[in-house]
Amino acid sequence: MLFWAFLAVFTFLDAYRSNAMNLKAAYTIGDLVSRETEVINNTYIDSMATMFRLMAQPNSESRMRISVVHYDEETDGYYLDWSANRGFADELDDTQLAEIRDRLPIMPDEERVILVETSNTYVPPFAVGVDITDMENLVFTRPRFTGLVRAEL
Repeated sequence: MLFWAFLAVFTFLDAYRSNAMNLKAAYTIGDLVSRETEVINNTYIDSMATMFRLMAQPNSESRMRISVVHYDEETDGYYLDWSANRGFADELDDTQLAEIRDRLPIMPDEERVILVETSNTYVPPFAVGVDITDMENLVFTRPRFTGLVRAEL
C-alpha cells in the first residue's frame, strides 16, 4: 500500500509538472512572436513548433497553433488576421473564434493580440488512476514593438 501511494504521488506530481511545462512553453512562444518586427514565415512557425515540443514533453504528441486576432468594436466581434497550425486537426477560422469568444480577452477597438494554443498528450508513467489526458492551453500576448505581427504563410 505504501509503495502504491508513492507511485500515485509521483504520478500526480509528474502530471502537474507536465502541465506547468506546457504552459511555460506556450508563454515563451507567445513572448518570442510578440517581439518579432519582421514578417513571419513557415520556417519560423516550424521552429516554434519544434521548440514547443522540446520544452513541453519531447516524447508526447504535441500540437500548436499561433494566430493573430483583432477586435472590432462596431460589430462587437473578434476577427482572425492570420493563423498557423502545427498538429491541430483544422485551421482556426472566424467561426471557431466566435465559439471561443468567452475565453478571449476584453480588448479596445482595433487592438490585436497573439493567440497561442497548445495541446500536449500526457501519458502517466504508472497506472494509479490518472488517465491519458490532453493538456490544453490558450495564451494571449500583445505585440510589443509593432501594432501587428505580419506573416507570409
